[in-house]
Amino acid sequence: MAAQTKVVLDAMGGDHAPQEIVKGGVEALEKSTDLFLYMLGDEEAVKRELGKYTYDESRVEVIHCSETIEMAEPPVRAVQKKKDSSIVKGMTMIRKGEADAFVSAGSTGAVLVGGQLLVGRLKGIERAPLAPLIPTDNEKGCSLLIDCGANVDARPSMLVQFAKMGSIYMESIMGVQNPKVGIVNIGAEEEKGNALVKETFPLLKECPDINFVGSVEARDIPAGAVDVVVCEAFTGNIILKMYEGVALMLLAKVKKGLLSTLRSKIGALMVKPALKKTLKAFSMDQYGGAPMLGLKGLVVKTHGNSESVEIANSILQCVQFKEAKINEKISGQISHSEA
Repeated sequence: MAAQTKVVLDAMGGDHAPQEIVKGGVEALEKSTDLFLYMLGDEEAVKRELGKYTYDESRVEVIHCSETIEMAEPPVRAVQKKKDSSIVKGMTMIRKGEADAFVSAGSTGAVLVGGQLLVGRLKGIERAPLAPLIPTDNEKGCSLLIDCGANVDARPSMLVQFAKMGSIYMESIMGVQNPKVGIVNIGAEEEKGNALVKETFPLLKECPDINFVGSVEARDIPAGAVDVVVCEAFTGNIILKMYEGVALMLLAKVKKGLLSTLRSKIGALMVKPALKKTLKAFSMDQYGGAPMLGLKGLVVKTHGNSESVEIANSILQCVQFKEAKINEKISGQISHSEA
């Protein structure tokens, strides 16, 4: 029997808190018997939502937090001042070893600051990147984008560590054998790119711990040209937001076209099952949130507008993370590289 995974859930974070957050927590409990949830937030509000569901009460503990970090607050100041917020209290539990993972749809800035300052990095890790899975047309249907928002200014040595951690994650969690690693560039040629890419390329090329295949252009990412997409957070965030925007635009265009005439409406009824299945493959909520890799405990950031499906999948992601011993593997490889 697998050891129980203890996950701290920020019940007050996100646009749909606490309703969708609590609902997602209950859905995760139904899918995994190896899960214990700490739900942090306004105790009365959280228990009111929990009262709508039937669940194993022995695997849930509600912890009251009197403060909430708002989206617009300066992250560093908020983390320093609001000690009784769900984000700070949750991160502190991870640091003390009272839980294995923390999931939040709240302030990205506060989660990033809390991860770095309160949870802390594994020995040898320079920076902890945000690494979401994005839909692609490869065998597994997704690739890992690392970094997408945590380190706007990165050094070559950091990108090498991102590549190593991303490879471990894709192999251990997604089952991709010898995952292909590519660095985002403006061309396939080795001599192209800005100073950061040019300095990082030879380091990745010489790294024995990864399967580096060279540069990957943005247009080739959706096709699944590589399994691990390496870049600094400025580039990664643009890729991620563009991905999301184009997906929403295409969905709206398809829907509008299918409903434009009587003939197209009839045709829509015929293709609806196949279309629904295809579109589901491009839904990011099925993969859960973006883990911060390289911390002493797992921190997962989900979209601010997350609904229960993404919350549940983010929590289940934490169970997989612990069972696959990702942190132990990252620590082992970094220590081996420095030896």
